[in-house]
Amino acid sequence: MTETLATARRLIVKIGSALLVEDTGEIKQAWLDALAEDVVRCRARGQEVLIVSSGAIAAGRLQLGLVGRALKLEEKQAAAAAGQIRLAHAYQEALAKHGVSVAQILLTPEDTEERRRHLNARATLETLLALGAVPVINENDTVATSEIRFGDNDRLGARVAQMISADTLVLLSDIDGLYTGDPRGDTSARHIPELREISAEIEAMAGKAPAGYSSGGMVTKLVAARIAIAAGCRMVIAKGETLHPLRAVENGARCTWFLPSSEPLTARKRWIAGMLNPAGSLIIDDGAAAALKRGTSLLPAGVIAIEGDFERGDPVLVRNKAGAEIGRGLSAYSATDARAIAGHKSGEIEAILGYRGRDEMIHRDELVMS
Repeated sequence: MTETLATARRLIVKIGSALLVEDTGEIKQAWLDALAEDVVRCRARGQEVLIVSSGAIAAGRLQLGLVGRALKLEEKQAAAAAGQIRLAHAYQEALAKHGVSVAQILLTPEDTEERRRHLNARATLETLLALGAVPVINENDTVATSEIRFGDNDRLGARVAQMISADTLVLLSDIDGLYTGDPRGDTSARHIPELREISAEIEAMAGKAPAGYSSGGMVTKLVAARIAIAAGCRMVIAKGETLHPLRAVENGARCTWFLPSSEPLTARKRWIAGMLNPAGSLIIDDGAAAALKRGTSLLPAGVIAIEGDFERGDPVLVRNKAGAEIGRGLSAYSATDARAIAGHKSGEIEAILGYRGRDEMIHRDELVMS
């Protein structure tokens, strides 16, 4: 293993609720102080650091008397509203001891999916980094509903990495990486130190999320890894329960690195690759699938079915006949028009639709292979 945090230029650290907040709702101050020292150490050698932090709902339960029972959506939102203040203050105090400013950013999926809001959020984060602040980012649980949430901060961390072209993402967890099985119940499970692609076999190794406040688990970490490496960002899953978890990783603690195998995508393609909620799917034949792998655009002739309801310019999945995702892109046609021209040659588009649009269903410049 040659990977180390010391080579990172722009580093994102994702922290789960269980690491930061006790079951009682109290913030683990000693752990947070140790993490702050790690962050200051990274900054001292010229690295930019951002923190993606869970824990608002867990921290807000205590002061609202909601500890010890399942919460309804509106109670979670209320707990998040109270907990965000506690979290922000805790981070501010921990880093202020070292003369470091903290800024809070709350994001919803729409802030990363809608292009204009994506650019605005990126500009804010870039400005904060230029001014020497440490952005502390969390999902805006006070307004997000169950239908429009990231659902976990693993994916949020990956989306932020994609958004600001970070080169390293650290997911601090209660486990020291990916195993061939769930080590909590499978004594033969073998640790995997490094991966360069996420195959179906790798995805099958992911277990279920642990009980408690966590909404993640290995499944969401693999989703995050897919987003990160598509953006040219390496990702590491490491055990975070020890004090000074970043220093532990740098000193060789066991972990799993996910390494990009190609050059980073353009900013536009990074945005497309990271879309969490595609509006539909285009099902294509084997010939079109083979052509896309050679770097071509998707033509209407290769499309055999349309799923979903979408408009021109919306993000869609590209699936093969078996239903497996092979790419993502921006559709040049609405779902209605796409259904009309699917299976036809580009030269027939005008006669079918009454207007001449693009020859391609998805242009290769707006297509990212999975």
